[in-house]
Amino acid sequence: MTTSTVESSAAVTGPVAAGPRKNRGRGRRGLLGALASHALLTVAGLIALFPIAWLVFLSLGPDKDDYLHPGRIWSKMTFDNYAFVLQNTNFFDWLKSSLIVSLGTTVIGVLIAATTGYAVSRMRFPGYRKFMWVLLVTQMFPIAVLIVPMYQILSELQLIDTYFGLILVYCSTAVPYCAWLLKGYFDTIPFEIDEAGRVDGLTPFGTFARLILPLAKPGLAVAAFYSFITAFGEVAFATTFLLDDQKYTLAVGLQSFVSEHDAQRNLMAATAVLIAIPVSAFFYLVQKNLVTGLTAGGTKG
Repeated sequence: MTTSTVESSAAVTGPVAAGPRKNRGRGRRGLLGALASHALLTVAGLIALFPIAWLVFLSLGPDKDDYLHPGRIWSKMTFDNYAFVLQNTNFFDWLKSSLIVSLGTTVIGVLIAATTGYAVSRMRFPGYRKFMWVLLVTQMFPIAVLIVPMYQILSELQLIDTYFGLILVYCSTAVPYCAWLLKGYFDTIPFEIDEAGRVDGLTPFGTFARLILPLAKPGLAVAAFYSFITAFGEVAFATTFLLDDQKYTLAVGLQSFVSEHDAQRNLMAATAVLIAIPVSAFFYLVQKNLVTGLTAGGTKG
């Protein structure tokens, strides 16, 4: 064997021998990175869950001042607060009103937003860009500025203290954002699908209803969830436009536990936990499409 052969063999085997050391380094860094990310996510999850767990814990205290001395709750936990809320308040009337308003806002708002987003995504009419910017500008106005003109409009239409009037008010808040969201999602759907529908003899609305909407389920799920949450937890508009205590939503009914000189915080905590149940159920129904709908709309336009 010549010297050149030995040197070439060493040159070949040298990097090979050094290879495992580099791989082990990458493996350690990968393991440490994974542990660090899992630890960070665990801490973030505990931080997010702590307020919910604390609320549930306070709801088990029988006295209204137990929140000042939470350590005493351990020895006297009870579900009496939940029993009182369900039996001695208008909780179920508030729940009915909240569901009517929230589901009505979801259905009407998503329908309007979907047609608006699809029209702007597919049609090029004069001023379509300015139209979308106008929708965006409407989100800049604070609620306090909008209450007075909306009250005047609803009063002239005789819609004060009606569910439909409150639904229209919430749609004015939810539709602009959902239209922007769905417009971005419709941009990700190939235009060739629309052309194929027209070749098959479908009208533009038929193409939208039979071909586009089934493909846009993730985006529609996000818009529906946003509309539902917007209507379910809102207080200012509901307090102003609903006068009959039988029509109060849950968010407004929760204020009945607070008076000028007193606050029944134990009952408020129990009611807040009960309020979270419908929202959690709705989230469970749409969760499969939420991540896809939130990310896909940002790839175009």
